[in-house]
Amino acid sequence: MYTMKQACKEVGMTYEALKFYCNQGLVPHVKRDKNNYRVFDERDIAWIKGLICLKRCGMSIEDMKKYLELCRQGRRSIPERKRILAGQREVLIEKMEDLKRNLAYIDWKQGYYDDVLSGKAEYTSHIIDVGEEEKGPGNPVCG
Repeated sequence: MYTMKQACKEVGMTYEALKFYCNQGLVPHVKRDKNNYRVFDERDIAWIKGLICLKRCGMSIEDMKKYLELCRQGRRSIPERKRILAGQREVLIEKMEDLKRNLAYIDWKQGYYDDVLSGKAEYTSHIIDVGEEEKGPGNPVCG
């Protein structure tokens, strides 16, 4: 059995966050020791690690609660849980595409600066007047 502090260390969560998850009912069947302190077993730890992953994937607390309720229904709710996870997967794919566009902009800008510093390109700016070359080269849209 893990104390709150040990559980936090095991899962990489703050004490306050784990307490919040428990108070929100996201950790089912929380056990208490003789002093009425929360204690966690290996199944709890595995569940909490899953919650952390779902949170990192962008799932809201309310959606995690819905997911938990489906999990409590057992095997028959697996198709619905799969639909929920597929939706989160799509959200992550969109975020990855946004990150790729943002990275492409940074790479383009770094290359432009390299070209300016090496003399291959004239310096231009959208915020200060640097003369005739004001228009500058086209750049990818940063989404």
